[in-house]
Amino acid sequence: MKHTLRHLSSALLLTGGILCSQNLWACERPEVYGYDYVDCLSDGLAKVKRDNKYGFIDKTGKVVIPPKYDWAYSFSEGLAGVMRNGRYGFIDKSGKVVIAIKYDEVDSFSEGLANIEQNGKHGFINQTGKVVIPLKYEAAQPFDGGLAWVRQNNKEGFIDKTGKVIVPIEFNSTWSFYEGLARVEQNGKAGFVDKTGKVVIPLKYDSVSYFSEGLAEVEQNGKAGFVDKTGKVVIPLKYDYTEPFKEGLSSVKKNGKYGFIDKTGKTIIPLQYDSAESFSEELALVSYNGKYGFVNKVGQVTIPLQYDAASSFSEGLTGVMRNNKWGFIDKTGKVVIPLKYDDVTSFNNGTGGILDLSTGEAFYINRQGERLYWLGEPGFSGFNRE
Repeated sequence: MKHTLRHLSSALLLTGGILCSQNLWACERPEVYGYDYVDCLSDGLAKVKRDNKYGFIDKTGKVVIPPKYDWAYSFSEGLAGVMRNGRYGFIDKSGKVVIAIKYDEVDSFSEGLANIEQNGKHGFINQTGKVVIPLKYEAAQPFDGGLAWVRQNNKEGFIDKTGKVIVPIEFNSTWSFYEGLARVEQNGKAGFVDKTGKVVIPLKYDSVSYFSEGLAEVEQNGKAGFVDKTGKVVIPLKYDYTEPFKEGLSSVKKNGKYGFIDKTGKTIIPLQYDSAESFSEELALVSYNGKYGFVNKVGQVTIPLQYDAASSFSEGLTGVMRNNKWGFIDKTGKVVIPLKYDDVTSFNNGTGGILDLSTGEAFYINRQGERLYWLGEPGFSGFNRE
């Protein structure tokens, strides 16, 4: 069973001092030059960095808010968090400070409220700057689906937008809601609660994962299986490792080998591989004897196991590596971008990230392999590959 971070799911990259999640590498952003960094468009504006100061441009590249802040968040719900002299506040799209720059830290607005921190305590403000949930929590996360995760007295739970406690703040650990249920842990045992705070699957497992396609992984005494939303065990706990269901199948491991099962527990692809990633775009990455390739949902090898490393498919392309050089292939296995780069990221919105250590640069390419615009500074490093 793969365990993800509770409140941060994507790997982080360091780009010229800016932390950004890998799934943000390729997105819609202005094609401009002269900046140290250009972020994705959000609410119609893109954050930019120049000389260690942050501002915003529109999609045409026009400067809307000059780079003058020590840090800035992307715009969300019409406002952006900014930092000056170690203090945070919010500006609107004209650049006007609408919430005073006085807090120790802020999060972006989500569902009309923003998490703020002052003197080690967290609470929430609305878009006028009014404190609507008092600053009394040790930690908090933005609202999602009407609820926000909070920690108080080293215990975790969820509150609603009025500040009412919905999931009691009594658990050692809680995770985000997926498909209406959230993982919770107390005294070394894990189960699930619903959005009313009711425990719907008792805390009796050693560990649990999130619900995906109606089923959740559970683990007991070193063996993993799956339960449905009533808590019924639908796939016995007999595997050494499982992945959440994706596209109707789950990657499982037993006796050192990986294969795939369906939601009834039937083995669809025999457990014969050294590794097997979840299905993405109808194909799954598998490996055997140190070589990687792809299989379809009936177990046919559609791309031979011939690469030293590879990623899952995204937008019809995937990164593959041979002799320490990366490029891209399509679903037929055809090389569409030559294997000549030091690392790559998945395609998203028609663009992918490239790392070229021969020049010390990172940049974007389109599906034809044409360079679009520069991304990283000389000496750039990152590209965390799990």
